[in-house]
Amino acid sequence: MAGVALKLSAPWRFVKLRSLVRFSTNPSLKIHTTASPLMATVEQFEQAKTKLSTLKNDPGNEAKLKIYALFKQATQGPCNTPKPGMLDFVNKVKWDAWKSLGSISQDEARQQYCDLIGSLVTAEGGTSVVAKPAGSGTTYETLLVTTEDDITTIKLNRPAKKNAITTEMYNDIIAALEQAAKDDSVITVFTGAGDFYCSGNDLSNFTKIPEGGVDEMAKKGGDLLREYVKAYIDFPKPLVAVVNGPAVGISVTVLGLFDLVYATDRATFHTPFSQLGQSAEGCSSYTFPKIMGNAKASEMLLFNKKLTAAQACELGLVTEVFPDSSFQSEVWSRLKAYAKLPPNSLALSKQLIRSMEKDRLHAVNDAEVERLMERWTSDECFNAVMSFFQAKAKL
Repeated sequence: MAGVALKLSAPWRFVKLRSLVRFSTNPSLKIHTTASPLMATVEQFEQAKTKLSTLKNDPGNEAKLKIYALFKQATQGPCNTPKPGMLDFVNKVKWDAWKSLGSISQDEARQQYCDLIGSLVTAEGGTSVVAKPAGSGTTYETLLVTTEDDITTIKLNRPAKKNAITTEMYNDIIAALEQAAKDDSVITVFTGAGDFYCSGNDLSNFTKIPEGGVDEMAKKGGDLLREYVKAYIDFPKPLVAVVNGPAVGISVTVLGLFDLVYATDRATFHTPFSQLGQSAEGCSSYTFPKIMGNAKASEMLLFNKKLTAAQACELGLVTEVFPDSSFQSEVWSRLKAYAKLPPNSLALSKQLIRSMEKDRLHAVNDAEVERLMERWTSDECFNAVMSFFQAKAKL
């Protein structure tokens, strides 16, 4: 069955057709919840999807149909697909459940989805532990950093800006990585809020020229970039990217420094450096040719080729691709199992794998930063970035 709501990791994920159809006559499931004065956020919706996979008991087919319908309404809006044929029993039941929601808004559907999942978790005695802030209560303006089930999650949280990385965010991510390296978690996960994983550098960074001029901006930017990539190179625990949507620029180039990269099938991977008069970073000038070969790496890094998730997986940049409808539940179920492995064994094994490469990676990082600092002060880069802003303004 398609849809995140019906693809659960618990033993009851496979339901007999006859049972499913029997419960389809009443899709308006009544769940007693306390309404929130504010609509659920995208982050709360993502957390609810994760909690769905932790349920141990079968909530019943009626509840699962309601979950499916609310998920579709929250992510796609009112039912917009043709009605399945009478003999397509399963899809007809699901279509009827979605259609029964009428024209309720995506925000309202998201709220009802969160309320329903919350009530199911509560009914099981609150077996799903609420994620707590990682470290000593550290909070960030544009990151959500939580620790749950021995997993520290660093979530980019600028969904309205497609999680583009500002100068402040670079510093926050460095701090979050340092924090995760020292906490009690077993693995660390990167992901994005909303529909994008990350759209790369926020190009407004280039419009903030300090008093020292472009040269000072380039030096400060270079120092920050060096420290940012260094934080990935030196990270001691298994590092996993959960690529929940399109990824651009530096969010793609550093993937070669991750231990696992899981992607939804709607993710894309794009490094348009030459288009912006810039050059590769994140050690990708070394890791990409090593991972996918010189020719394919050149297509991406020199000629701006955008890869689908399937293509990125075929080339080795992505570990595995999952259907978007079941992406969160399948990936997080797997990660929770990984987090139960002996932590010292994982860290020491990663150290062995990385030890022969670490000095080379640091040298590559230094070389890439030096080249980028030269690029940032060039007329070619300036003109390319200005052309980008002008083209964007015309849209």
